Amino acid sequence: MKVAVVIPSYRVKNHILSVIGKIGQSVDRIYVIDDCCPEHSGDFVLENNVDERVVVVKHDVNQGVGGAVMTGYDAALKDGMDIVVKIDGDDQMEPDLIPTFIAPIISGEADYTKGNRFFNLENIRVMPKIRLFGNAVLSFMTKISSGYWDLFDPTNGYTAIHADVIKHLPMNKISKRYFFESDILFRLNTLRAVVVDIPMDAKYEDEESNLKISKIIGDFLFKHTRNFFKRIFYNYYLRDMSIASLELPIGILMFAFGVVVGATNWAEALQTDIPNTSGTVMLAGLPIILGLQLILAFFGYDMANTPKRTFHNRYK
Repeated sequence: MKVAVVIPSYRVKNHILSVIGKIGQSVDRIYVIDDCCPEHSGDFVLENNVDERVVVVKHDVNQGVGGAVMTGYDAALKDGMDIVVKIDGDDQMEPDLIPTFIAPIISGEADYTKGNRFFNLENIRVMPKIRLFGNAVLSFMTKISSGYWDLFDPTNGYTAIHADVIKHLPMNKISKRYFFESDILFRLNTLRAVVVDIPMDAKYEDEESNLKISKIIGDFLFKHTRNFFKRIFYNYYLRDMSIASLELPIGILMFAFGVVVGATNWAEALQTDIPNTSGTVMLAGLPIILGLQLILAFFGYDMANTPKRTFHNRYK
């Protein structure tokens, strides 16, 4: 299989040549995407690079990391690449791990692989505490919205993907900014693609991350909520129906009915100073309990419904 590496380049002039120099001979093509970099990193690579595998693509307008990656995907497809790996240009990701990332795809066990810095609990001690907390929150939101309950570290940008999967992704709909990594997981789930976490060490030196958790948490929450409802509609009503398709709406309705009845009776009891009877309490409590059980049953089904059969081998 022909393997390509895509490197989004924005304010990484001091590290980009080092990253390119570490990429082994298992890679056939290296795409450096100059995302309208103010440091003109694309020109810098063209002037100083000696690796014949390198192709520089320039953006006239900054499109964000997602836009840069999709430009690299498009270039790789046109050149007939089979697997496309994405690494950052800030030298925080070890190119030596590329064979590890592509191995599950080559063997037919995965369509998409991504890094997980949380696998080794000893190594994550080097991660700043605010990033650790932020990644935990984002991981939980991504599990719910994407349906990949067994994955962690969703903002990890070290990824590999099979070209056949890229061809079926709606590139014009995927977020181009920092939500790219989470949004593409949602899109992969709608294809029923198999995604696998690859353990890797956390590495932090003098680089400053452009991703500020405090600034993007609200936007991420909105987009994760939107993707969750889209995924539920696509997977449980539009493409297929199962017992889980009934559990969720019935559970929500029963839970909401119990809460409304309970709140109404509680407010009335406060005004009249007359305690509610046991039957009145049960009229509110029982729907809440049953509704909650149905909702939990749905999520149990959803967790077990993670894609198991690879997309790129499904129709061969």
